[in-house]
Amino acid sequence: MCGRTSCHLPIEVLTRACAYQDRRGQQRLPEWRDPDKYCPSYNKSPQSNSPVLLSRLHFEKDADSSERIIAPMRWGLIPSWFKESDPSKLQFNTTNCRSDTIMEKRSFKSGSIGVADSPENWEKVWDNWRLLTMAGIFDCWEPPEGGDVLYSYTIITVDSCKGLSDIHPRMPAILDGEEAVSKWLDFGEVSTREALKLIHPTENITFHPVSSVVNNSRNNSPECLAPVNLVVKKELKASGSSQRMLQWLATKSPKKEDSKTPQKEESDVAQWSSQFLQKSSLPTKRGTAGLLEQWLKREKEEPVAKRPYSQ
Repeated sequence: MCGRTSCHLPIEVLTRACAYQDRRGQQRLPEWRDPDKYCPSYNKSPQSNSPVLLSRLHFEKDADSSERIIAPMRWGLIPSWFKESDPSKLQFNTTNCRSDTIMEKRSFKSGSIGVADSPENWEKVWDNWRLLTMAGIFDCWEPPEGGDVLYSYTIITVDSCKGLSDIHPRMPAILDGEEAVSKWLDFGEVSTREALKLIHPTENITFHPVSSVVNNSRNNSPECLAPVNLVVKKELKASGSSQRMLQWLATKSPKKEDSKTPQKEESDVAQWSSQFLQKSSLPTKRGTAGLLEQWLKREKEEPVAKRPYSQ
């Protein structure tokens, strides 16, 4: 469903935008894990790294679960039980996770929040003055032959709200407000059952259409987010064959004779040598079309007698 996001803020600005209050009510900034892996982009696609907000308790055993970490993670969850050495060989799509099956599939477990300026659905984009916090889950995969561990995540989806139902039947599970974000992340104090109550459609969003340049993940410019007018009429241009036909009609179509040009003698005009074509007092027209018209008019005026049959 959600196949593009955008997070182009500089790392310092993004950090300040993720400010929060810990359990003691103190204003805090989240700490970064592997900040060098964060790459701002106007057009993030699956398998790219995106900033993910999660509880410090996931990394430190005795940490306060209300404290937060930002970690760049691969978009598209690779479950810890995956046994292949190449993550791209995973046979199913884990970019999104349906909320109604989240508890049934063993691929998904730990809670996180995908942070974005706005998620894009090919030619649509949500836009707001604050960060869009989408509920997600993540996992840590270790290559079977050893090497660096890979953190990856997926975005949870729900049924679309009324305002978006004509665009797509699903939408990201948006955590609307600091209280919802805190409950979703603080798994040390909030049960899974309570956290899942936060997953539902929301109407508290605005959106606008964007250009199809976003379809190509290589495009990374503000144009990917700029609003476009879908009702602009395109000027129709004739195809090559149509242009040739118009040129032919312009040069080959009959033209009225110049009144100064001497008229041809009647004997010079081609006549049909048929018993049904007789001398007419009507003005003579050039070509077979004119003769046929004369014959039809003549037939209406005077029926021609049939020739006697002779053996």
